Amino acid sequence: MVNAYILIQTEVGKAGQVTEQIRGIDGVVAVDPVTGPYDVVARAEAVDLDQLAKATVMPMQELEGITRTLTCPVLLL
Repeated sequence: MVNAYILIQTEVGKAGQVTEQIRGIDGVVAVDPVTGPYDVVARAEAVDLDQLAKATVMPMQELEGITRTLTCPVLLL
């Protein structure tokens, strides 16, 4: 199982709309609007990195209002 934080930048005024849309994407287990250089932070789970990319990150990047994402897989130590 792969867990990741996905940091999301949105167009001005779109963070709330994007937050609601992300909640419906496969693999997303939590999503919150935040302040700082990113507007929304999501936590996602997938079987592997390939599924994370195809089922979660790529559909997310197609949403209207998202300008950039940064995916940070969680390390298991």
